[in-house]
Amino acid sequence: MKTLQSNKNTALIIIVASLGYFVDIYDLILFSVVRVKSLKDLNVPDADMLRVGASIINSQMFGMLLGGILWGILGDKKGRLSVLFGSIITYSLANIANGFVTDVNSYIIIRFIAGVGLAGELGAGITLVTETMSKKYRGYGTMVVAAVGLMGAVVAALIADKYTWQTSYFIGGGMGLALLLMRVGLVESGLFKEAKENNIQRGNIWMLFNNGARFKKYLYCILIGLPLWFVVGVLITFSPEIGKAMNANGVLNAGKGIMYCYIGISIGDIVAAFIAQILKSRKKVMYIFLTLTAISIVIYLNSDGLTPEKFIGLSLLLGFASGYWATFVTIASEQFGTNLRATVTTTVPNFIRGSLIAITLSFQFFKDQVGILNSALIVGFICVVIALFAVSQLQETFLKDLDYIEE
Repeated sequence: MKTLQSNKNTALIIIVASLGYFVDIYDLILFSVVRVKSLKDLNVPDADMLRVGASIINSQMFGMLLGGILWGILGDKKGRLSVLFGSIITYSLANIANGFVTDVNSYIIIRFIAGVGLAGELGAGITLVTETMSKKYRGYGTMVVAAVGLMGAVVAALIADKYTWQTSYFIGGGMGLALLLMRVGLVESGLFKEAKENNIQRGNIWMLFNNGARFKKYLYCILIGLPLWFVVGVLITFSPEIGKAMNANGVLNAGKGIMYCYIGISIGDIVAAFIAQILKSRKKVMYIFLTLTAISIVIYLNSDGLTPEKFIGLSLLLGFASGYWATFVTIASEQFGTNLRATVTTTVPNFIRGSLIAITLSFQFFKDQVGILNSALIVGFICVVIALFAVSQLQETFLKDLDYIEE
């Protein structure tokens, strides 16, 4: 009877974490989908679309960077469930407010607040799943969370195509608030409760920096995610501008590109998880998918005369090749003890998202020097090389026991 109840709790955690991440991704990616449409309504000139769009998405990503720190520490100090509640209320209300935006400055501020809220969802959910499931099967649990969650980008593209950009934001905020009702029945992580009962120091973020080996491990966990956000944040988000440079046969639709890219990422996440189970190694999976990412970037940026139809196919390819998000977040979660696990699992993906600021600034810098296509090739190459090196420096975590703390 106890085992049956435990299985039900585990299933509920996976379902709620999956749906929560679904809404999180919907809201996270929505600006990239409605960027052109919303900025035109706000009377932004075509010549300023890339610059203003980059400012807004950087504001959102900076919010996620700060929010990752806030929610990560709270996740270890107060519990994983408190983060799930607090983060979803923040980003849901911010997205509803976003529907009333009438100027660029307000857009920038509200996307920052939304970013802070969006930062907590994935880390808390993945931490709960990894600490609740057995070490043999937890990879499947995180796979389901990522695969279902990433489809939120697909729905964002479909909704934005059918409704106004304001209504799209309202829908995202409404879905988030509706999810709060599902969170009531969740049970807190047993490993967290044990650490709390034993008065173990939890959520001390300085522990990630006061030990050289631990800091390097933390930094490497962050760096392995760079190529994925380069693909989504640069190659797909700015595909209309990149398409012009490639003499595309028609305007490339960033919204459709994001939708198909995330379909590819979801498929890639599922395939990556199964390969990891077969090879009993997450590091080998990372090497495989980072190599595929490099190949797909080169193919995409050498597609002169690209048609909108071929762009959809390449978006799928780029997404699949960089579909290691679930594997990457699981690796980060498995690298650290219970008293720092939520801090790491929440901050790492958000520092990766925050790194998009540096990536887009680098992209814009090189664009002025060598052109948009060569700039994308240079920045993409740097991201992949850094990620490959970072993977080589991390320990294999497949089948690792997570019942331990950081001293």
